[in-house]
Amino acid sequence: MSALDIAQQLYDSELGTALRESVYAFPIVEGLHLIGLAFSVGLLFFVDLRLLGVFLRQVPVADIMNPLRPWLLGGFVLTFVTGILLFIAAATKIILLPVFLFKLGFIALAGINALWFELKWGKSASAWGWSPVLPPRVKFAGFASLLLWSLVIITGRLIPYLSIE
Repeated sequence: MSALDIAQQLYDSELGTALRESVYAFPIVEGLHLIGLAFSVGLLFFVDLRLLGVFLRQVPVADIMNPLRPWLLGGFVLTFVTGILLFIAAATKIILLPVFLFKLGFIALAGINALWFELKWGKSASAWGWSPVLPPRVKFAGFASLLLWSLVIITGRLIPYLSIE
């Protein structure tokens, strides 16, 4: 079974049809997706800018990361779930777009970057995160995060404009 066959089954499913044909369902899911992005990527930008040393340099990294972590993770869960629903609603159109594959690739790279940061640096942020100038690898993780999540959002916003009608 090919990816296009799976996309066709999702598109033709009761859920896909309901999302697509409802006056309210698709806009609500899309709105929740944007709210999830605001919480996840929006708050992550504050952390990343601190890692780069261009924002809140006097505040320890852990003091920024720790209170935001539950909101970030909740936002990512909401974004992930609603993103799947948005895909199901238009799977046969989206699966054919190269920009969608780029988006998935950027999400994967951003996830790897976040996992690497958490495993290598995140747990010990209280030890190194008080300095206005942080270790180069930490700054790289922040820069990579900003770049990759920006590319995820840009490619995601391109999807409706490039979709085949």
